[in-house]
Amino acid sequence: MTAPREVFLVDGTRTPFLKVRGKRGPFTPVDLAVQCGRPLLARQPFAPDAFDMVILGCVNVIADEMNPARVAALRLGMGDQMVAFTVQINCGSGMQSIDTAFRTIREGSAEMILAGGAEALSHAPLMLRDAAVDWLAGVQTASGPFATAQNALKIKPKHLKPVIGLERGLTDPITDLSMGQTAEVLAHHFGITRMMADTYAVESHARLAAAQQDGTLTDEVMPAFGPDGTVYRADDGVREGSTVAKLGGLKPVFEKPYGQVTAGNASQVTDGASWCILASGQAVAEHGLVPIARLVDSAWAALDPSLMGLGPVMSATPLLTRHGWGREDIDLWEINEAFAAQVLACLAAWQDPRFCRDVLGLKDSFGAIPRDRLNIHGGAIALGHPVGTSGNRIVLHLANALKAAGGGRGVATECIGGGQGGAMVLEAV
Repeated sequence: MTAPREVFLVDGTRTPFLKVRGKRGPFTPVDLAVQCGRPLLARQPFAPDAFDMVILGCVNVIADEMNPARVAALRLGMGDQMVAFTVQINCGSGMQSIDTAFRTIREGSAEMILAGGAEALSHAPLMLRDAAVDWLAGVQTASGPFATAQNALKIKPKHLKPVIGLERGLTDPITDLSMGQTAEVLAHHFGITRMMADTYAVESHARLAAAQQDGTLTDEVMPAFGPDGTVYRADDGVREGSTVAKLGGLKPVFEKPYGQVTAGNASQVTDGASWCILASGQAVAEHGLVPIARLVDSAWAALDPSLMGLGPVMSATPLLTRHGWGREDIDLWEINEAFAAQVLACLAAWQDPRFCRDVLGLKDSFGAIPRDRLNIHGGAIALGHPVGTSGNRIVLHLANALKAAGGGRGVATECIGGGQGGAMVLEAV
């Protein structure tokens, strides 16, 4: 049996994450994928058709872009023969694209893959209600003009009110809980207070603002150019002057009036895309590439959908355990910030001896993750959570952060709507 091959992350870029502001944004998912893909491919020492395949995570696929991976590949000039497919595992889609590429290269079936995530939540569809669909069907199937008129007159005001597709998409169909409500469940179980959540959110904004100002994100974030000539250069949801006092004035969104989750301590609804280039050692040598990081291993886990926010704990812990690593062996962590209360609940779970013994099978608590090792440049609370993209972004940023730190080992992990979690271990090269 052939030994698994090494797989490297050699380059990557993303677009700025653009906050949804009540109307359609300037880019579709494929537009975003192309915006950050073009400069990434242009700076490579090989032709765009040198890849073996393209894999793209996308959740809210729009009707004009079925299989956005293929559409993006063609628009990027990667050739008619480029195999490209789209993956969907809710919030984990962007990480799933990397994991699929990682495993494909590791087993020897490919040498180089472009793996990404793209999401334009501002383009999520408005849907007809069931009653409206039934009314429309009655009009269309009526026999004769008189019956058609009779059915047409049955229209009611409620038929004209659409269902927001994104709202339903962020509601679990098994528990009928919104993602924000699942965060409230965790806040209750682990004693996460409003003050704790708001304090964490303020820190996320401050860290992203600092990273934007000191140039940390310069090579990672490529400008996006709108059809009207507008240039989008940076994540536009960061609130540099955010304070706990200001956030304290916001009302709970999901559990009124005493809930912990507000618009200020939850991830922002955004549009954005990210790409990573994964390559084998053979491809690295052939093209003279300089790897950023080596992908070591990955793991996926599932749990009760109402507790979906614990996905990072349930996926990252067994991943580290099978390598014999503990908390002290990880230099940097990227945990996608779906909600401040959710991230804080994960940190609390890892410090709870009973939880770690009974649920994770550890002898004692995993321990506290130092805040100076976690999301050191902010997270989704400050820059947003384009669902199919975030998992790709945190892997890319972790690789860049490890490189900037001069080496080390890191974990990128996230919770996934529907009650799942994903985690990857990277080592700087």
